[in-house]
Amino acid sequence: MAEFNDNFLKACRREETPYTPLWLARQAGRYQKEYMKIKEKYSIIEISTIPEVSAEVTLLPINQFELDSAIIFSDILIPLGPMGISFEYKKGYGPLIHNPVRTVADVEKLKVVDPATEMWYTGKALTILKGELNVPCIGFVGAPFTLASYMIEGGPSKNYETMKAFMYNETKAWHLLMDKLGTVMANYLNFQIESGAMAVQIFDSWVGALDIDDYNEYVYPHVEKMIQIVKSKYPNVPLISMGVNSAHLIPSLRKANPDVIAIDWKTDLAKTWKDLNYEVAVQGNLDPTALFADWSIIERKTKKILDSVKGKPGHIFNLGHGILPGTPVENVKQLCKFVHEYTRK
Repeated sequence: MAEFNDNFLKACRREETPYTPLWLARQAGRYQKEYMKIKEKYSIIEISTIPEVSAEVTLLPINQFELDSAIIFSDILIPLGPMGISFEYKKGYGPLIHNPVRTVADVEKLKVVDPATEMWYTGKALTILKGELNVPCIGFVGAPFTLASYMIEGGPSKNYETMKAFMYNETKAWHLLMDKLGTVMANYLNFQIESGAMAVQIFDSWVGALDIDDYNEYVYPHVEKMIQIVKSKYPNVPLISMGVNSAHLIPSLRKANPDVIAIDWKTDLAKTWKDLNYEVAVQGNLDPTALFADWSIIERKTKKILDSVKGKPGHIFNLGHGILPGTPVENVKQLCKFVHEYTRK
């Protein structure tokens, strides 16, 4: 096996690296024919819960592209099953929750499960990968707010009115729900670290639906507690905080004390980092749809991001969100190669 490449971990700690390291959100997924072949045989839930298949899918992009980190293949909703939520993935719709959380009693019924017992398959997949990878593997969870949104809305939502009504009108139950989710997800991150994850990420895909006041009141205390649970046990394992449409929330995301803040593509990466006094590493932030453009456009946009931070230690190149289905594989390959070549010192 090739020598272990720890440039991604070094960048998370804002240490010098020979080039800007990168990985890509959803680097294993529906744009790859190899993944689609596996998907013919297994559902997302099966891929996520059969350790050998999860490990195989995690390795696909590592074997295809020049990447500096793997990320375990799973889905943010997987831990909700053991907690008592029944769901399926509907083609063209997304996750459909069969028993949405609508009352205080629904929240009280949810189980605070032990990840080592109930999500053992993720641990096993990470253990398999430890023997196969020469780059770190990232473990991850969905943030309590995004998970609560799915659980209360019953699926994807445009305005989150059901969820917000519950948050405002059933505040006590809301905080109990967030506390249960925060506890399970923090313990799940710790279990992933014990199983071989060398960095972890909290995905808050829907948090942009909140203004700063609501975030601080209804969400922040739970995220802070979550990060503390992980950091008190594993202070040296980099933790990445990732929110979409969350530029207005960055001061609060920073206060919770992650090691890395992921910046979406609508936000000026260089300016945001400067505003953060360079006290935290940053990840991002090419628009995922740019990968559908001609290479000359992708190159121009990528150069602009890289030039804006001039190889400063602590920048991890990534997309502002996940690779989209239909993205040309050749563009992904060229992007990975280009970032390394262009930034090599």
